[in-house]
Formats: sequence, structure tokens, C-alpha cells
Amino acid sequence: MQTIEHYQNVFLDFLSHYKIVKEPKNLYNPVDYILGLGGKRLRPVLTLMASDIFGEDYNKALNAALSIEVFHNFSLVHDDIMDDAPLRRGKETVHEKWDVNTGILSGDAMLIMAYQLFENYEPSVFQSLAKLFSKTALEVCEGQQYDIDFETRDDVTIPEYLKMIEYKTAVLVGAAMKMGAIVAEASENCQNYIYDFGRNLGIAFQLQDDYLDAFGDPETFGKQVGGDIIENKKTFLYLKALELANKEDKNQLEVLFAPNRMTNEYKIEKVKEIFINSGAAEASRQEIQNYTNKAFAVLESINISDDKKDVLVQFGKTLMNRSV
Repeated sequence: MQTIEHYQNVFLDFLSHYKIVKEPKNLYNPVDYILGLGGKRLRPVLTLMASDIFGEDYNKALNAALSIEVFHNFSLVHDDIMDDAPLRRGKETVHEKWDVNTGILSGDAMLIMAYQLFENYEPSVFQSLAKLFSKTALEVCEGQQYDIDFETRDDVTIPEYLKMIEYKTAVLVGAAMKMGAIVAEASENCQNYIYDFGRNLGIAFQLQDDYLDAFGDPETFGKQVGGDIIENKKTFLYLKALELANKEDKNQLEVLFAPNRMTNEYKIEKVKEIFINSGAAEASRQEIQNYTNKAFAVLESINISDDKKDVLVQFGKTLMNRSV
């Protein structure tokens, strides 16, 4: 097994050679642009790690890892259009740098290019990767639609929210790990177990992201703390606060999250105060730990050495102890 940094460096070197020198440039230049904006590269690293865990040379999984990264960035291009977001990782979004039509078309091209990368594998592996990829891509779209629907609903439940983040975020983490197992031709049981490990860790990761959005360190978080509060996002923290808060705080929370409500520092601080006093902040931390423990419990069923299980546990703990 290698370090996370090693997998990252191997993937980044592989990505640096993935340049599309084709016409029309206004279709392919945005693809190079979005893939070059950086990011944690979490998903491709997990693909390489999983293939290594199941005894395969991780270099063999590079095309699958790149497919996951291309798909992830495709979804970001389209998400940014839907959100009318001006910036992505501190740089202009694709539709701002070019235009909306270019963003849509370049995103479409990226989805197709993600599938093309599977052509580098033998037919049986190709088929398994494509089948998983199609299922996952559709679920990501479903999760995005749930997220859009929630913006205009005032009756969202916690189970619905957890399903939304599972589909929008966690299934892609699970798929990244399962792809590594597929490339390594691990048993079907091992493929499914490593998928469940990734999926549960993905849910914990998104819950942690929501928590850090409210309570992260502004110096290290990388984006505006309180952004979800400003946008009236119905996160786990918000939904749990509605469930646990006293009548006065619940009413105030609903008023603060009313449409067209002016956003300011007072709103952010007051909402965070309600999150803490209601017990929602603590409940959120417990839920993060709950899903992390679910992920770790799955490892008991995977037929790999204890040393490799420890690597996955340490990775999970690092992910959950982050401040950014």
C-alpha cells in the first residue's frame, strides 16, 4: 500500500497527459480548463487505493480513476450553470468564462469522454464498469433533482435529506472504490462491501461538509462560513434544529429562513446559536460518527489483510477529522 499523497501524485501525472488537442477548441478547451482547476481528487485516489487493496497494480486503474474525475467535473460544470455560480475553486466557472451554451455542450462531451475511458479495459471489465457507472450517474442526477426540489419545499424530512446526499454525493464515492475493485477483479462480495464502505463514508463526508459550513474555521475552510445559512439550505443541522428546538427558537429559525429574507452576520450567528442550543450541532456530530462507524463495520466482512483494513480506517479518520 502507498500513501494518499503517492496516489494523488500518480493520478495528477496521468491527468497532466490527458490533453484534448481537437477541434472545435471551444468544445474541448473548457474540458481542459475545468480539469485543471485542482481540487482534492478524492474519488480517483479511492479508485487507485481500492485496486491496490485487492492486489492489482494501481496503474491499471488509472483510466477508471480518470473516468470518475471527468464525470465529477462534468457534474460540477452543469451544477454551476444551474446555480448561476460565478466561481469554482476561486476561478471563473466554465459558463462565465465562455457562455452557458458552451458549458452545457462541453459538459455533455465530458460525460461521453468518461465512458470512452472504459474502452481501455477487457470486455468483461468494461461491461462491469459501464453498468456501475450508468447506475451511479443516474443516481447523481436524481440527487441533484431532490436538492432542487427541496429549495421550494418546507416539509423536507431528515430521511429525505439523507437520501439526497447519498445520491448526490455518496454513491460516487462508493462507485469510485468499487471501480478499483472491478479493475482488480475482486469477488462480487468484496466489490459490494467496498462500495458500501465508500457510500457510508461519503454520507459522513457530506454531513461533515454541512457542519463545517456553519462551524468551520474561516481561515482553513476555503469558502465563506455560513454559506448554507445565507442560501437557506435545508441541511441536516437545520432539519434537526426544527425537530429539537423549543417553540420560540423554531419560529425564529423559520422566520430567518423565509424567502427573500435579508442575509447578514446577525442571521448567521443567530442560526448557529439555535443549532447549538437546540442540540442539532451535537446531533450532527453524532450522525457523522454514526456513518463513519457504519463504514468501518463493513471492513470486517472484506477478505483483506488487517494492515489494509487499517489503511482504510486511517483514511476514514483523516477525512472525518478535517477542518477544510
